[in-house]
Amino acid sequence: MVTTTPFTIDLQFLGRPRVIATAAIPCAGGVVLVDPGPTSCRKSLEQGLARHGYALVDVRALLLTHIHLDHAGAAGTLARALPGLPVYVHEIGAKHLASPEKLIASATRLYGADMDRLWGEFLAVPGDALQALRGGETLDIAGRRFDVRYTPGHAVHHVSYRDHADAVAYVGDAAGIALRPGYVLPATPPPDIDLERWAITLDDLEAWQPARLFLTHYGEVADPAAHLQAYRVALTRVGDRVRQALAVEADEAVQRAAWVRWLRADVRGVLTEDEALAVETAAPFEQLWQGLARYWRKRAERA
Repeated sequence: MVTTTPFTIDLQFLGRPRVIATAAIPCAGGVVLVDPGPTSCRKSLEQGLARHGYALVDVRALLLTHIHLDHAGAAGTLARALPGLPVYVHEIGAKHLASPEKLIASATRLYGADMDRLWGEFLAVPGDALQALRGGETLDIAGRRFDVRYTPGHAVHHVSYRDHADAVAYVGDAAGIALRPGYVLPATPPPDIDLERWAITLDDLEAWQPARLFLTHYGEVADPAAHLQAYRVALTRVGDRVRQALAVEADEAVQRAAWVRWLRADVRGVLTEDEALAVETAAPFEQLWQGLARYWRKRAERA
């Protein structure tokens, strides 16, 4: 039985459920994927497609919200396996997918010897597959139409997609991490965090008036207005905790460790232990500190 309405594929990242979600959107003759995840999860991606009556050869396009490896690591592998597959991505990200040396070097600084275990193979996307976006486009893909909006804050090359058919907005990491209503966690890894620009992005997402949001971490949000408002509060709250910690005279390793302990306790005040572990697997808390600390230092330098 072939599924004809959009569905979620749980990529079972590192064997854990509800860490990375790929959105699958049926279209004429196949399916469009939003954020196919890393190559290490390719088997789960193919199994998820098969459960809904599709195979990898049925994929008609990849819509990438941004090029971080948990979202786009498999793009090159899939584009090479499926010649002619279009890969839509912001123009800044397109350059790094075509020539990924800097992207791989940056990720290696964060993950070191764990790169292959976490992400698997990372291949360049063939140049003729790349469809560079700026935001403001309307895409027509096999009978589906998507509006594209530039949505930086998490990453300078982040875009979001709104499906004309059902008004679902596929927002990657632009609206944070949420496993269920009641707790939303900012996604703030280095190097591009920009809280001022992120506030504008949240205004832009609200202006879209989406019927639902789809988060890569994790899945659909039924009440976009409430979620986006909660995310504004969460960004300010978590960001201010880092700013205040940096203002205290102490070694940064001590500051970071204290902040991570606070966040772990904060998450567990609302989520179950399994949910808390899924959230931290999706966004290691030390990296969330690094992104915000870098933002505050750069802001101080500009001042």
